Amino acid sequence: MTLRAKLLVLLTALAVLGGVAAASLLHASDRAAEKDRAQAGGPAVAAGPVSLAPGTARRLVFRNLAWGPHRDELVTVPAAAPGGPRTASGVKCLRFHSAAGTGICLQAERGTVEDSYRAVVLDADLKETARYPLPGIPTRARVSPSGRFVAWTVFVGGDSYAGTDFSTRTAVLDTRTRRLTASLEEFAVIKDGRPYRAADTNFWGVTFSRDDRHFYATMATGGQTHLVRGDLAARTVTTLHRNVECPSLSPDETRIVYKKRVPGAPADAPWRLYALDLAGLRETPLADPRSVDDQAVWLDNSTVAYSLPGDYGADLYTVPADGSGTPARLLDAGLAPVVLGDRREG
Repeated sequence: MTLRAKLLVLLTALAVLGGVAAASLLHASDRAAEKDRAQAGGPAVAAGPVSLAPGTARRLVFRNLAWGPHRDELVTVPAAAPGGPRTASGVKCLRFHSAAGTGICLQAERGTVEDSYRAVVLDADLKETARYPLPGIPTRARVSPSGRFVAWTVFVGGDSYAGTDFSTRTAVLDTRTRRLTASLEEFAVIKDGRPYRAADTNFWGVTFSRDDRHFYATMATGGQTHLVRGDLAARTVTTLHRNVECPSLSPDETRIVYKKRVPGAPADAPWRLYALDLAGLRETPLADPRSVDDQAVWLDNSTVAYSLPGDYGADLYTVPADGSGTPARLLDAGLAPVVLGDRREG
């Protein structure tokens, strides 16, 4: 091959390599641009101090789902400006709840073969005080109003409440004594006024009373779901009402908001939010007709917040708890909110 031919081959090769490099750069640029477009108009997030301490300014703390380095971290915003800039804590949680300066954070531990999960108890400064391995995928978490008790629910079979092929395990921890009830299935069941035992009994979605003794939860058995009232001292649960899932007790403890399966709804979106008056067990449908697969949170005695699917994974909405009004978007790219500050927390 002549020198001229060799030079032509070399130049051709360099041109091809240059084209490949340019194409790679353009592809990377396009991907970055796509991500920038996805983030355009999204909430601003920056690292800073986050506290779970009560008695300070009214604020929201929740799992941030906005794209970027702080995704999945606990963040805080003023309750009066929920769409404003977020302060990120550096602590990542899949599910979260807090009251009285105690937090419960359900986390994933990414493994080379498969993921594992843990429940981490946090103090007011988001420092870990205890941790417990979880037997499945985290789905619900609650702290009692005093901060003494925490509860969590995980999926141990299946991965959705929408169908019937799933199993859950719900644990309750006394943060003062460190006594752990690994499963509410250890409690005695009183169903329709009589002792009841069944292999298919299943619990999820705890919500605590102020007295550090009683709680409410969902119990499933025989193809039906029931609202139960639990007694931590007696280690019993008693059925109160049917077709109740993921209950949430109001701050004044007079009502439960929950998701209810409604006739005619799609199999994969079967629920609607309802409120139940505990004195007379009267039901009221809330004003959002969409299917809500979440355990709602009370922002005060008249308003509840909950998540619905959104561009970032989930967005938060509010609706009056008396059946009036219309749903309103609270904030984008958020999950598992709590309101802290100048109110009874829980």
